[in-house]
Amino acid sequence: METVWKNVQSVIKKSVPGHSFRMWIGPLEFQSFQGGRLQVNSPNFFSRKRILDQYAALIEKEFEKITGEKCRLSVDISANQKKKPLSISSNPQMTLPNLNFQPRCGRLLSKNYTFDQFVVGNNNDLAYSAALSLASMKSSQQNSLFFLGKTGMGKSHLSQAIGHHLLSEHVTEKVYYITAEDFTNEMVNAFKNNSINQFKTKYRNGCDVLLLEDVHYLSGKKRTQEELSLTLESLHEADKKIIFSSCYLPSNIPGLNDKLRSRFSYSLISSIEPPDFRTRVRILKKKSIRNHMMISDDVINFLAGALTENVRQLESGLIGVTARASLLGKKIDLDLAENVVKDIVRIQKRITIDIIKKLVCKEFNVSVNDIVSRSRKRCYTRPRQIAMYLSRKYTDAPLQLIGKSYNRYHATTLHSINCVERGIKDNTIIKKQVEILTGKLDAGKF
Repeated sequence: METVWKNVQSVIKKSVPGHSFRMWIGPLEFQSFQGGRLQVNSPNFFSRKRILDQYAALIEKEFEKITGEKCRLSVDISANQKKKPLSISSNPQMTLPNLNFQPRCGRLLSKNYTFDQFVVGNNNDLAYSAALSLASMKSSQQNSLFFLGKTGMGKSHLSQAIGHHLLSEHVTEKVYYITAEDFTNEMVNAFKNNSINQFKTKYRNGCDVLLLEDVHYLSGKKRTQEELSLTLESLHEADKKIIFSSCYLPSNIPGLNDKLRSRFSYSLISSIEPPDFRTRVRILKKKSIRNHMMISDDVINFLAGALTENVRQLESGLIGVTARASLLGKKIDLDLAENVVKDIVRIQKRITIDIIKKLVCKEFNVSVNDIVSRSRKRCYTRPRQIAMYLSRKYTDAPLQLIGKSYNRYHATTLHSINCVERGIKDNTIIKKQVEILTGKLDAGKF
């Protein structure tokens, strides 16, 4: 019967992507077949869950084709994994339940951003497999990942899931979770406080896993790029794990030095696309169960069909229907869901690049010809940069199209967006200007 199982694996290997087979189907070990029950062993909990969620029906179908007997798949976890001893540091500290993991450096890891809370679909299968493989330390050849995707697609979730898994399975690992902006600010403060050597030692010698988010923020920061390049080179030579995330490919990030661009490109680049309908349904169901929300399949299917942009939009819809039902004392039905969806998508569909141009020009008292001109006067560059930022935020237009609309290249567009993002955090005037404009766009006052 074990030979039959090998035949089943061989057939499945031809019908699924290679990385999926190597990650999930290949490691399964045949245990027994009795009374119509096919028992196989999986390496760990995540593998078991993935097989039962995604591949059980396929395995049962192929097994029946080969043997002529119907079966029900049962997946157990290998005994050596169940009995795996817990490694404890010399100075152990118990973790309080239901609290976020605190890595050795940087930001807190969200308690919900774990592998078992991540919904896998065709849009993110490779990224998920790569993340779990690296976190499980299965591959020593690929210790660097680059998650690529628009805002709200799950890049942060996968990055933090790796951190959670490593902290739980290998308690002595030093996991640093930071953004590129955090790294920049910390380096600047180190120079100011005459502690740059401690800063270098901290990252180059005291880090086992570096989770670095939003690397496109490094655009144009030459000194930061030089220091980060040296840090990454040191971590790479020491065989440490490095996970990057960005909304842009390394080749599309302007103002990067060749060394850093090469280091990003050397990583396994894993794209995360918008989820399809079936994946959106599963996301909504999982989140509603986790948050103890009682929502019918009709409402779930309606939200999944109407909210198609990203996971955050789905979450907004889910929170919207439950909050509105609670406040109004109504049950969650299709009529209530339709009203919530209208509020979410109504204004966004009406907003175009031309509308944003006109609104920004009116606010800054300049003409459309002024902000699309080649002039670099400050009175024109700031409105232009803010208009580009808002165009990126409120429309689905790619960088090339936004740049063309303002008579600029896409690299200049990305630089402008980054300038505004920094200004929102560091400059009270820019923050106030953007808040006024976003308030008008959100309210439909244009």
